Amino acid sequence: MATNQRATQEKRRREKNKMESRTEKAQDRAVRKELKKQRDANRVPGEDPDLEGIVAGPQPGQVID
Repeated sequence: MATNQRATQEKRRREKNKMESRTEKAQDRAVRKELKKQRDANRVPGEDPDLEGIVAGPQPGQVID
């Protein structure tokens, strides 16, 4: 009977760890979602986010040490 008790306690501990990790992941997702909303709100409509801040024309030269 002692082995059954140990297995039950280990299972409870594993399930508790799973629940904690799930809540942490859910919180992380919520934070990322909020950051994305803020980032999208600051964008100019019709502008490609990959090209944002790029200036046309000659680029400055590289500095070689």
